[in-house]
Amino acid sequence: MKLQSVSSPKTPKTNSRTPSLSDFDRTLLFSDEILLRILAKLPDSQRDANSLVCKRWLFLQGRLVRSLKVLDWGFIQSGRLTTRFPNLIQVDLLSGSLISTRNSDILLNHKMFSVHIGSHFSPESEAFQTHLLSPEVIDRGLRELANGCPNLGKVALVGATELGLLSLAEECSTLQDLELHKCNDNLLHVISACKNLQILKLVGNLNGFYSSVVSDIGLTFLAQGCRRLVKLELNGCEGSFVGMKAIGQCCQMLEELIICDHRMEAGWLSALPYCENLKTLKFVSCKKIDSSLETDENFGLCPALERLHFHKCQLRDKKTASDLFTLCGAVREIVLQDCWGLENDVFILASICRRVNILSLEGCSLLTTNGLESVILSWKEIVSLKVVGCKNIKDEEISPALSSLFSMLKELKWRPDTKSLLASSVIGANIGKRGGKFFRGF
Repeated sequence: MKLQSVSSPKTPKTNSRTPSLSDFDRTLLFSDEILLRILAKLPDSQRDANSLVCKRWLFLQGRLVRSLKVLDWGFIQSGRLTTRFPNLIQVDLLSGSLISTRNSDILLNHKMFSVHIGSHFSPESEAFQTHLLSPEVIDRGLRELANGCPNLGKVALVGATELGLLSLAEECSTLQDLELHKCNDNLLHVISACKNLQILKLVGNLNGFYSSVVSDIGLTFLAQGCRRLVKLELNGCEGSFVGMKAIGQCCQMLEELIICDHRMEAGWLSALPYCENLKTLKFVSCKKIDSSLETDENFGLCPALERLHFHKCQLRDKKTASDLFTLCGAVREIVLQDCWGLENDVFILASICRRVNILSLEGCSLLTTNGLESVILSWKEIVSLKVVGCKNIKDEEISPALSSLFSMLKELKWRPDTKSLLASSVIGANIGKRGGKFFRGF
């Protein structure tokens, strides 16, 4: 036998390259800037899911977050907040400034914050103080926040001192909207450091939680330091004619003023004419407006005022109501919601405001159909009317004159009670044909 040499077949060349991570995750080929642009176009509902993909997506998704409500102050002090969310514009620190009682099922809720409390809690400012972080801790947290998020534009905080507010103002030059709880005169002494502040909410006294004093001294500091204010809310603040006059003279750009549960001295309302560019005036939860409207040689009307709102206020004093409607005689819109003591003889005083074209009544149970008719028939420019939850206003009491007015309105929402039969009671008025809009509330 002859031996034949058999040559072994040539083995094909194989690619010995080790697979890289980009072979499995194509997003690694994108730069952070490109991936951020892609993530930014996804709906907000996918944010949480996107953050769970990997650490890189978690970091990038955090850079897209602009608004945050802090629930744990340790998240700020540890630096984790500023590392994960460096581009924050709006931050709410109210709930995070409170110490919750461990293993407690009692949750104290307020529209501004919430905290778990123990069974020993009592509605006193001293009891609430035990659930509030110390001013030193809050100031350190504000310093950390300001250094890590210099682009902050809106901040809500409680329990800070002058040092904490200064840290915020010095590092966050774009700060325009500030909400100060447990505010006092000393804190307002450094408010001028917030040079670009336009919207400010001051809460001095909050029943059942805390009590601080904002007097004419603080209001004067505020007026001299924040001359660019456009919107101001005073909640539970003290003061008088002097402080409000300073605000009117110095804050000439002020367009909206909100007075909530005030402790003002008698005669403070006389300073409103100094707010020459004021367009909106709101009263919220005020047991009294002003018991004595005093005048001086410069007293007059508020010529630029367009909107006058009352929410959950007591309007029993006829003299105060008369003075206030006289002062606001140029308003175009009046809103009355859940106000106590608003009877016919008080509401009729609003007829002095001849230029009203929008009226909204909600929860005014003492007002009757005759009282409503006597006022709105005197307003020749009214085009919008809303009546909801006013049980003493009856469909069967609608007069032909009032029915004719309804047919000329552009907007009408009529639901004085759940049994309203307006459509059948004014069937011949052609409501909804001559008006631009008609909203049936039944």
